[in-house]
Amino acid sequence: MSEHDFPDPMALDGQSDLQTVLAAWHGATLRLEHTHSALRAEVSRLTDELEIKNRELARKNRLADLGQMASHIAHEVRNNLVPVRLYMSLLRRRVSEDSGAVDIVDKVESGLLDLDATVNDLLNFTSDRDPQLNLVCFEALVNDVLTSIAPQLAAQQISATVDVERHLSTLGDYGMLRRAVLNLVLNAVDAMPHGGELCVTCWASSGSVELEIADSGPGLLGDVRERAFEPFFTTKSQGAGLGLAIVSRTAEVHGGQALATNCPEGGAAFTLRLPRRALERAA
Repeated sequence: MSEHDFPDPMALDGQSDLQTVLAAWHGATLRLEHTHSALRAEVSRLTDELEIKNRELARKNRLADLGQMASHIAHEVRNNLVPVRLYMSLLRRRVSEDSGAVDIVDKVESGLLDLDATVNDLLNFTSDRDPQLNLVCFEALVNDVLTSIAPQLAAQQISATVDVERHLSTLGDYGMLRRAVLNLVLNAVDAMPHGGELCVTCWASSGSVELEIADSGPGLLGDVRERAFEPFFTTKSQGAGLGLAIVSRTAEVHGGQALATNCPEGGAAFTLRLPRRALERAA
């Protein structure tokens, strides 16, 4: 007998016997218990959702504060790098005939280039500008990136395989997307210091475009997969740990997401997923 089989207590009159009255109240109790359980479940759901939102808000607030600080530091460092690089150029001319001194200058300039790259990463990460949407062809984008690092691929004996659907495109900021793809490729290259295979794949799925960069390196160990896109998290001896954070930031401002996983056959794969609806909105 379910709660719906009991009479409504408000509909009883003076002629109702005690058994009917008790049955009515029992039915009302069951309905109240059911309502209470439903409300408790809903409160629990909303509490969990609120906790997640609060954690996400706290994370965004921390990143905002960090971004302001990093942006200020990056600009100050860049301003001081300009005269230092000028002085290094003058010094190189003066010691051009001393091979030992030239080697030292080369090492100093290499350190300055690394520092400049870190500054660029900071500025890209802290940039709040909206993407400038234009039609981006993924085939041209991937070829552009791979051509720019072809010497490094050859030097490390890394073979690249490209499988991109022809004419596959969407609206996006070419500069931002190029930087994100370059960071993913460089991340894969760093995972294969003694050579390997780099696989770039891009295809259209339901409502999105997915670009995957896979390598034949050691893969993502421990908690690296969960923390890969965190700002300043890195397993490398050099670098600020902003490359993948920039990838994630780029995906977010385009309405997409960045994903990391291990390949079944070994190595790691990073995916940049972008919505195709951006193209539909602009049409």
